[in-house]
Amino acid sequence: MRSVGILAVVLVLIAVFGPVLAPYDPTAINIPNRLRPPGGEWLLGTDALGRDILSRLLHGARWSLGLAFLVSLLGLLIGTAIGLIAAQGGVLADWIAMRVTDTFLAFPELIAAVVIAGVLGASTGSLIFALTVTGWMRYARVARGIGLSVGTRGYVVQARLAGLAPLVIARWHYLPSLLPSLAVVWTGMFARAILGISTLGFLGFGVQPPMPEWGTMLLDARIHMRSTPLQMIWPGIAVVVAVLAVNLAGDALRDALAEQDARE
Repeated sequence: MRSVGILAVVLVLIAVFGPVLAPYDPTAINIPNRLRPPGGEWLLGTDALGRDILSRLLHGARWSLGLAFLVSLLGLLIGTAIGLIAAQGGVLADWIAMRVTDTFLAFPELIAAVVIAGVLGASTGSLIFALTVTGWMRYARVARGIGLSVGTRGYVVQARLAGLAPLVIARWHYLPSLLPSLAVVWTGMFARAILGISTLGFLGFGVQPPMPEWGTMLLDARIHMRSTPLQMIWPGIAVVVAVLAVNLAGDALRDALAEQDARE
C-alpha cells in the first residue's frame, strides 16, 4: 500500500516538475548528436533529431498524465451528472439517459475515439473531445445505480417532501454516497485515458510535434525500431509504469474502502 502511494506521488511530481528537472530543451534539434546511445551527457540517449530522450520523457509526462487527468475528470463530471439525472428525474428521464448511455457503450471506446479524432482533425482539442465523449458512460451507470438506492432512503424522501431543490438533494445526500465508488472508477478510467492518449498519439491524432508526448515519441521512434530500439522502449516503459501505478492505486483504494465498510 505504501509503495503504491509512493509510486503515485512520484508520477505526480514528475508531471508537475518534469520540465524543471529536464536537463535539456526537449524540442531543440541537434543533428550532430542524433541517435546517441545512453550514457554520458545523455542519460537515456538521443532521438533521430538529436533531442535528449530523458528531457522529452519528463516534459511528456505533463502532456500524457495531465491530459489523461483532464479527460478522466471531464468524463467523471459528465457521467455523474447524467447518472444523477437518471436517478432523480423519474422514469422517462431514466429511460432516455440509460438508452443514450447504452448506445455509447455499444461502440468500442478506442475505435470510436480514433474515428472522432480523425473526423475532427489531429489536434490536442480533438484528442480531449474524442476521449471524453467515449469515456463518461461507466460513471453514469455507477451514479445511476447508487443513486436509485439512495433515493429510497428515508432522509432523501423527507428532503423531497420538504421541497428541497434537486441540486441541493444531490449535493448533500447523493454525492457523499457516490464519491467513494466513483473514485475507484475514476482511477481505472484515468489509466484507460493514459493508454488512449498514448494510442492516439502513436496513430498521429494526438499532441502534435514537436511537443513531446509519450505516444508521439513512440510514433517518431518507430522508423528506427530495429537500429535503435531503446527510442521506443523508454516511452513504452513510461506508459506501462504510469498505467500500472494508477491501477494499483485504484486497487488499494478499493481495498481500503472495502475494509472501512466491513468495520462499519
